[in-house]
Amino acid sequence: MNTFPGPGRLLTAASFVLGSALAAAAQTPDASTAPVRGQVLDGTTNSPVPGAVVRWLSAPTTAATTDSQGSFSLARPAGSDARLIINFLGYLPDTVQAPGSSYLRIPLRRSAELGEVTVEGRAPSYSGLTPTNTQVITSRDLTKSACCNLAESFETNASVEVSTTDAVSGAKQIQLLGLDGAYSLLTIDNQPALRGLASPYRLGYLAGPWIESIDIIKGMGSVVNGYESISGQVNVRLKEPDKAERLLFNAYGNDLGKFDLNLNLATPLSKKVSTALLLHTDHLGRRVDRNKDGFLDLPLATQYNLFNKWKYLSGNGLVMEVGVGALRETRQGGQLGYREDNPGGFYGTTQETNRYTGYAKTSYTWPGRPYQSLGLMLSGTDHDFTSRYGVRTYDGTQRTGQATLLFQSIIGTTAHTYRAGLSFLHDDYHEVYKTGFTYPTETPAQRYAREHRNRLEQVPGAFTEYTYQNSRNLTVVGGLRLDRHNLYGWYLTPRLNVKYDPAKNTVLRLAAGRGFRTANPIAENSGMLVSSREFVISPVLRPETAWNVGGSFTQYFNAFGRPGTFITDYYHTEFQNQVVADPYTNPEQLIITNLDVTGGRSYSRSFQAEVQVEPVKGLHAKAAYKYLDVKTTYAGELLPKVLTPRHRLFLNLGYATAFDKWRADFTVQGFGKRPLAHAPGSEGHLHGSGEGTLAFAPRYALLNTQLTRAFKRFEVYAGVENLTNYRQRNPIQGAYAPFGPDFDAAMIWGPIYGRLTYAGLRFTIN
Repeated sequence: MNTFPGPGRLLTAASFVLGSALAAAAQTPDASTAPVRGQVLDGTTNSPVPGAVVRWLSAPTTAATTDSQGSFSLARPAGSDARLIINFLGYLPDTVQAPGSSYLRIPLRRSAELGEVTVEGRAPSYSGLTPTNTQVITSRDLTKSACCNLAESFETNASVEVSTTDAVSGAKQIQLLGLDGAYSLLTIDNQPALRGLASPYRLGYLAGPWIESIDIIKGMGSVVNGYESISGQVNVRLKEPDKAERLLFNAYGNDLGKFDLNLNLATPLSKKVSTALLLHTDHLGRRVDRNKDGFLDLPLATQYNLFNKWKYLSGNGLVMEVGVGALRETRQGGQLGYREDNPGGFYGTTQETNRYTGYAKTSYTWPGRPYQSLGLMLSGTDHDFTSRYGVRTYDGTQRTGQATLLFQSIIGTTAHTYRAGLSFLHDDYHEVYKTGFTYPTETPAQRYAREHRNRLEQVPGAFTEYTYQNSRNLTVVGGLRLDRHNLYGWYLTPRLNVKYDPAKNTVLRLAAGRGFRTANPIAENSGMLVSSREFVISPVLRPETAWNVGGSFTQYFNAFGRPGTFITDYYHTEFQNQVVADPYTNPEQLIITNLDVTGGRSYSRSFQAEVQVEPVKGLHAKAAYKYLDVKTTYAGELLPKVLTPRHRLFLNLGYATAFDKWRADFTVQGFGKRPLAHAPGSEGHLHGSGEGTLAFAPRYALLNTQLTRAFKRFEVYAGVENLTNYRQRNPIQGAYAPFGPDFDAAMIWGPIYGRLTYAGLRFTIN
């Protein structure tokens, strides 16, 4: 095991960073051709006000509602006298001038009559303003479940699935459009993060109370964020130093013996400088084996995690932000009798991670030109881990540096805006994978080559993005980037997003584009390490490339006298090349190779329909259905992707009493049948027989519920996950002989430990 690195590595990671790009929203100097845009803020806290109504004084029927960030865009009617009226319950109405060239930031004063009462608006979770199909999970949504970390932040969301990779290590991954999380770009404050070797456990590296909101973008996003996005983007917005609570303390505990503590501290040091310190620790030290198979249901684990952000606002267009973070995590799973210092012949898994990150962002906005800005983003990461899976060991280090220089301006008016920039990516990978066996015929050089996987990627790139937005109902965003990979040559990435509003409350979107990425075959299939399967990896793996085309239809409506939303979308992802992990052909092996170039296919088709309504005051309901068709050619036969259900149902009911004193939430997730790989020791799949001979997991449903009681400065909450105590029978095959040829803990499709009860406390000082 490695010892916890000292501040030297932190300085090494932080030395990669120095500045950032903050794109300023554009305004038009020609009031007759483009809409007015702006943001409504709380005049006391400077925080966004979602749900505020903005309308013209001379045309009150032309109105807009601010989104979760307080932003709005309002068409300018002919003959307008350029005065806006802003209303929101709990605030004094205000009238402001809206000249054509200004981006408005409108502070609202709270109503004196309300005293200490806080009124919170709820904007639609599906944005009606963005050109991409974007769903927003707000900080309020995150309190509907335990949300101890990022993995648990999607429990009340239908778009993203979270699954457990195996029955021993406790690692989790997300799926978007039916594709593994590696194909969706994960960003933190719009900067790529938690990539590469961090993928097996990355969902546990961000604490839930640190998160302000999560943006889920389906399909192709912006070329500004890079070329790696294929199925979409998940952008996590962390608490801002100048807007976060002065103090937030969260304590959580469950009946498995796990506890979770979080402390957020934020304070302004002056009118221009503010800082936030985010602290997290969790620990599970109790050995639990509810299904009596001799294995821990969850690994023993301890994590220490901190992040510190600093923000500088000059007041004259210059904004700077710096952040540094450090994490240490240890895990131990396997049989009940396993001890790391004395295995005693028992099967065990261990994992130790030390991670350091640093970034800085700097932007400058021209005085009098809020649509024109120049920014620089730099970030660095040092990720180091060691792990053991029985007799196998898998260790790795990844050192990453990223830089982006971005300029934004307009062409004539803000109906035509553009962004252009340069980027550079440096990825240095070192992996050591040992099976615990030696082959007498191989030379030391051959053994070294088999056990060591080193890769240095250096990718300079350039990009440009043009946006057209008329004053009524059409937005077109076209982007193009060109990158020069030192190992694989030139890559061209085109992307297009179109948003059209055929009616006042109707939104149509179209997205199309290309993405590419280099795979990390061991890290991205780490769940298969907890089995007797032998990894057989092709020595010549090509980059993964794919096209994604799709669109969505959104209808905002009134039902029961209250606003509702209906959205349906369809996306098709077609791979030109994919690094395919084949669990079907040989049950004793996991064959990892390129997609067959002679007629092989790999694709994902995703359809989802969702409705959100408020049938009675305080009761919010959303229901969704998802259909997934995900298939890949394995040894010449097109078969469904293992462990991916074709059908999924989702229902969430949330009720809040007046002033949110009591909140109750109830969630049902239904999963259809999903294909399973043949277990080691069996005969395997008979190619040519189609899907009929595959084994399928049964259908099942999960029910979760939580109750919250709010007081002036604190909240207490309690909940139950998997209310019916449903479990997968025999999640570990061959548990009686884990070093034998038929051991397999990777075919996990359902809960392992059954019902989970928990309770917690949140204490807040604003």
